[in-house]
Amino acid sequence: MRDGLYSGDCLEFMRAMEAGTADLTLTSPPYDTLRDYKGYSFPFESIAEQLHRVTRPGCVVVWVVGDKIDGGRSLTSFRHGLHFQEVGFHMHDVMIYQKKNTPFMRCNAYTNAYEFMFVLSKGKPRTFNPLKERTVRNGMEMLVHNKGPDGVNRKALKELKREKTRTNIWAYAVGMGGTTADKIAFQHPAVFPERLAEDHILSWTNPGDLVFDPMCGSGTTCKMAMLHRRRYIGVDLSEEYIEIARKRLEAYRVAIA
Repeated sequence: MRDGLYSGDCLEFMRAMEAGTADLTLTSPPYDTLRDYKGYSFPFESIAEQLHRVTRPGCVVVWVVGDKIDGGRSLTSFRHGLHFQEVGFHMHDVMIYQKKNTPFMRCNAYTNAYEFMFVLSKGKPRTFNPLKERTVRNGMEMLVHNKGPDGVNRKALKELKREKTRTNIWAYAVGMGGTTADKIAFQHPAVFPERLAEDHILSWTNPGDLVFDPMCGSGTTCKMAMLHRRRYIGVDLSEEYIEIARKRLEAYRVAIA
């Protein structure tokens, strides 16, 4: 299967792919009919099975998913996570995508500002390039060491590092300038932040690896894969969305040549 963008049904497309092809799948499905995707019905169970088949051993799927809120939560995300385990994936991590500036308020509950990012592995992940952030304090300090059941604080001189691995809660601004500066992308009804895609691509892949998005929409995953010199395959049922993705990628292709 050649790298690039394809218009078609993702399930049929994956059935034609060789087993163990994708180094990373990063996608967000059309869960709970929260958006109108031109009448597309979402055969989740079959898609999950094919994702397991096309994922290379030691590689991961990042599944960005939320729940419909209508007087309560549908828990669709939980059902997805449990089914992925049933088809053979290991739930390597449950991460949170926090939306910094969500405008959608609720009248009888706190404003929802997150979605799940399930990191599903096929065996032990072979690649992990942890993203770092600066620590507030660094240098040598007396730190609590080997605190036992007696509750006594025993301290030892240890070094606080200048950097630490980020937590698994990732916060991003959404909307124009936050999600992306590409105006054309917002012709798609649900665009996730470019930095979200970038951070996962950098974390779970290396240059030359294949990044797959079976429901690629406006092409965010493919764009960030291309910019970081990963191969990519993007599929979407809508020819209109594939054309949006092509235009987005072409605007940056010359810059990285």
